[in-house]
Amino acid sequence: MDRTRPLIDPELLDPEHEEVRLTRGTRTGLPLAIAIHSTGPGPAIGGCRIRAYPSWQEGLADVLRLSRAMTQKCALAGLPHGGGKAVAMVPDRALAPSTRRALILDIADCIAQLDGRYLTGPDLGSGPDDMALIHDHAHGWAFCRPESHGGSGDSSPGTARGVVAALTAALAHTHGRGLAGLRVGVVGFGRVGRLVASTLAAAGARVIVSDVDDGLRPEAERRGRAWASTELVHEELDVLVPAATGGLLTAATARSCRATLVVGPANNQLADEGVEVVLRERGIVWVPDVIASAGGIIHAVCREELDLDEAATNARIDAIGDQVSRILEVARDQGTTTSQAARAVAAETEQPVSR
Repeated sequence: MDRTRPLIDPELLDPEHEEVRLTRGTRTGLPLAIAIHSTGPGPAIGGCRIRAYPSWQEGLADVLRLSRAMTQKCALAGLPHGGGKAVAMVPDRALAPSTRRALILDIADCIAQLDGRYLTGPDLGSGPDDMALIHDHAHGWAFCRPESHGGSGDSSPGTARGVVAALTAALAHTHGRGLAGLRVGVVGFGRVGRLVASTLAAAGARVIVSDVDDGLRPEAERRGRAWASTELVHEELDVLVPAATGGLLTAATARSCRATLVVGPANNQLADEGVEVVLRERGIVWVPDVIASAGGIIHAVCREELDLDEAATNARIDAIGDQVSRILEVARDQGTTTSQAARAVAAETEQPVSR
């Protein structure tokens, strides 16, 4: 197979997107997908996800969902960008260091070919060092390089700060109170999850954490976090914080969820839109991930592109709470789901897609 040839005709993929590229890396032969949903407000931005998928079709579906959500996220965050996403589909095993570097260079090649219409950043499976390599090989079109390389560094603290702002605003709206004494479950003890857990515990919440990797339990307990041996979605909680991969909430788990508020940074938390209807019928408030997870990209754009200082950048991240309050008010007043309300609020600022 000619590895530079797209695997499928992009025109057949999704007319909603401006451009979708699905190809194989020239060095690794691994499937790569980049989706540009919108460049109406400005160049598309979105993270670079590296993970195993059961099939390339599922990887393609993920890049389409995630890039679409990024357009909405940028609108809600007030950023001068549209949505995009990059996905590298890798085997379900660790890559050798040389292969992984070759993969990052393959991704950089694909980004370079887009002539600045898409800028990437860290996501699941990638980090600041990868962004430095992409930045060097793709004309600077990467956010969140290490600070020593002139970038804004790890986006995790910004993401975690945004989650806490969203959660605090949602609690004020739904419970009329703060975090102290509430029982909060954090699903996923990665970089963002552990920061969120620490911040919530410092605010007086009783925090319990879980992760599919039980090897993280000693680290969690060393930090003073209680570890759940069962799925937290079934635990009696005040707040559930999805901070791992998407799809946690299905129709079945929504029916058994015992939290009254769900807010977290994981992308694509709902298996489908019908899940939110189940949550709403059960009186469970879900804060859409497109706003709850926006802190990281706000930090990157404000520091690296808008040239704001840390204090001004943090103020922009904390304003996520104001958007959450607005979304919950619209949902209440119009009798809609929170995702419908988020789309309505985003539409107030979102610019048309350029073609």
